Amino acid sequence: MSTLIVITKDNFETEVLQSDKPVLLDFWGPKCEPCLALMPDIEALEQKYGEKVKFCKINTSEERRLAISQKVLGLPTIVFYKDGEKVDQLTKDVTAMDIEEKIKNYL
Repeated sequence: MSTLIVITKDNFETEVLQSDKPVLLDFWGPKCEPCLALMPDIEALEQKYGEKVKFCKINTSEERRLAISQKVLGLPTIVFYKDGEKVDQLTKDVTAMDIEEKIKNYL
């Protein structure tokens, strides 16, 4: 069972933009095979870095407008936020190693 915080338009500002820690936000969709394949890797990274980075996920099928407002057009997309700003993004052929490298940049 995932412990990632589920993001919606109602909690995006509080959980992501006002976070006192860097935020990793996983944009995924229930029909996106690469997204589903990546989910266990993200959960494993949360176990490793969850003390220092807030891990969140957003179902783009349910929150399409929010995804578009963040300029997320392809899946999977991992977006990094720091101090309320979008600072980095990984899209399409994302690996756990790529994500971990980015996490290390923001610690």
